[in-house]
Amino acid sequence: MSACRNIPFSLPRAAVVPDYGANGLYGLVGAIRNYLDGQRWAVPGEERPARTQDEPVPVLVFLLIDGLGDAFLQRFGAGSALLAHRRRRMTSVFPSTTASAVTTTLTGLAPARHGLTGWFIHDRRFGGVVAPLPMRKRSGGLIRGPMARERLFPYPSLFQNRRRKSIYVNPRSLAYSPYSVRHGRGADRVAYRGIQGMVDAIATAARALKSAAGGYIHAYYPVFDALSHAHGCESDEAVAQFRHIDAAFAALLDELAGTGVDVVASADHGFIDSPAERVIRFERFPEAAAMLAGPLFGERRAALCELRRGAEDDFRSFVEAELAGKAVLVRSPELLRSGFFGPGPRHRQLRERIGSHALLMEPGWTITDRVPGEHAHRMIGVHGGLSPQEMWVPLIHARC
Repeated sequence: MSACRNIPFSLPRAAVVPDYGANGLYGLVGAIRNYLDGQRWAVPGEERPARTQDEPVPVLVFLLIDGLGDAFLQRFGAGSALLAHRRRRMTSVFPSTTASAVTTTLTGLAPARHGLTGWFIHDRRFGGVVAPLPMRKRSGGLIRGPMARERLFPYPSLFQNRRRKSIYVNPRSLAYSPYSVRHGRGADRVAYRGIQGMVDAIATAARALKSAAGGYIHAYYPVFDALSHAHGCESDEAVAQFRHIDAAFAALLDELAGTGVDVVASADHGFIDSPAERVIRFERFPEAAAMLAGPLFGERRAALCELRRGAEDDFRSFVEAELAGKAVLVRSPELLRSGFFGPGPRHRQLRERIGSHALLMEPGWTITDRVPGEHAHRMIGVHGGLSPQEMWVPLIHARC
């Protein structure tokens, strides 16, 4: 789907439509899948370099820097190794969030297929609204039960049944979580501590794969995302963390110099700030909340909901009166038909997980609600929406 495709419904200002072809993260993962299946590696949209008959199969490294949007890189990256190796920008998936986009990078599947349509999803089998990555109910408590992990994530990983070997490099705090274990099937798992530990782990894995006639390394770094949430996406803390990441990236290229390893770096999404005065507390509108069959899910920048039967006209009137200039109400099936969640086949619970309607927030605005037992998380930096800052991520490529 083109990022400038005509859409038959209103969208927030300056909205970027997800591209599930060569100009999107999904297309990049498709090229990685082709490489794992034995094809020659080529970055989507770039001419495939000529290869001699005796040339060895290159090792491919994919470094996923959680939250590093292209707008941030352009603004703060002057003189950086990351910007120097930036080839172009591409879109994230929708919603532009970790649960949806990281899962795409670990499976090769679009959100329509893997079904993780936000940090929170609605799934009656697990008690209603749940956070799939930590496998927690929104009201508190872990998701438990026979085969719970397999039922929540019923699809194969990107690494399974491939011709080439994969190594999954993950921080120690996440490497053995149910989500990581499930999505790392088929790959050797390596846990690291600290950003230098990640560089060392990638370099060691690359040398091992080079001696084994090629292979793939998927490395994930989450700290930039966490700091952007807590302090803001252009905060001193986020900028300082970017400098650490860039130094680590430059050190990795130096470590791999002359090896012929291909290093690709990108992100799952970018960020936009939502100051306190632009946070809509939905519980302050009890009459509107009563029109919903349950709490909000999805993302605070792209909130999904299920309207009670017959409530659409009244809810639309509420949005037009109270949320004008702050949110756009769209029927979720229209988003699906227009390709926002990507190609299928569709997940069995997709209709439930996208709800009947979506509140797509204008730049800078978020919407939240509360459920009993839930601990509120204040976030300055946010993502999940369709703004250019959230949707555009960089495509960075270096041949060592």
